[in-house]
Formats: sequence, structure tokens, C-alpha cells
Amino acid sequence: MISLEQKHHSLLQEAKRRTQPDIANLRLCFELLALTAAIDRDCAVRLAPHNLSEGKFVVLFLLHGQPHGLSPHELADRAGVTRPTITGLLDGLERDGFLARHSNLQDRRKVSIRLSEKGDATARTLFADHTQWIGTLFGGFSSEERIQFSALLQRVWRNTDAGKMASPAIAGET
Repeated sequence: MISLEQKHHSLLQEAKRRTQPDIANLRLCFELLALTAAIDRDCAVRLAPHNLSEGKFVVLFLLHGQPHGLSPHELADRAGVTRPTITGLLDGLERDGFLARHSNLQDRRKVSIRLSEKGDATARTLFADHTQWIGTLFGGFSSEERIQFSALLQRVWRNTDAGKMASPAIAGET
């Protein structure tokens, strides 16, 4: 059984006390939240020895294999973060020697972000390690179970406000 946070235990107890219907659905939601929190914690622990957060790791991954680099606004768009957020991530990665900013000789307003040797080596190693670890989370699942699990997650997604507002093409992606 998945270990729930105390607040979720308390909410379940209160829902039972009030004889709320669908307590099993509440529990399932709380189990999913506990699972995602555990995955996030594990991810943070795996990246911490490299002085990386998930956001910094994403930036390294996006820059890996980009010999000419990417602009800060391209990185922000691809990472799905704001420009001030990407600036903070880039500042930290540059300070730690993972990347460098390169000015355009023709237009000094344009900046290209490129990985350093350290950043390239770290991105290569961590991407392989990270994807292998993620793969182990679903170890033992058959192809059919993965398809079924994905379909169940899609059903839950469609019941969220975000899922209801998403375009039909996005809501139905698998």
C-alpha cells in the first residue's frame, strides 16, 4: 500500500466521518499524489549530487546536441518556463560551469547558450542514467499493462479542469 501524507489521512477520516460518497476515489487520488511526490523526491535526490534541480537538468538536456546553442527565449519556450525563470536557471548553470553565454558578433543583443565540456559530459551521463531509472519505475509492466495504465491516466486527465479545457486533439493524445 502506498504511504499517504498525514493531511490525506486526515481528509479521508473526515470524509468518512461525514459519510461522503466516493471515499475510494479520494483515496486513489491521494495515492496518485503520493506516488508523484515520491517520484519527484527520488528525482531530486538523484540530481542533487550533480548540483542540479529538475529545471536545470531539463536545460542541460535541451542544450545537449545543440552545437550552436539556443537562445534564452528558445530555451524558455522549450522548457515551458518564463523568461525570468530561465534566466535564473542559466545563471546557476553558468556559475557551476555547465554552460556559457556567447554573444553574436553581428548583433550583441543576441546571445547563444552552449554547454561547456562539463555540461555536455554531465548531460550525456545523466540523461542515460535518468531515462534508465525512469524505465525501472514501470519495470515488470507488460506492453498491454502500459497501454491500459496510460488509458486510465487519460481518463483521469479528461476529468480535470485542464483536461476539459484542452483541445480534443491534446486531450486524446496517448
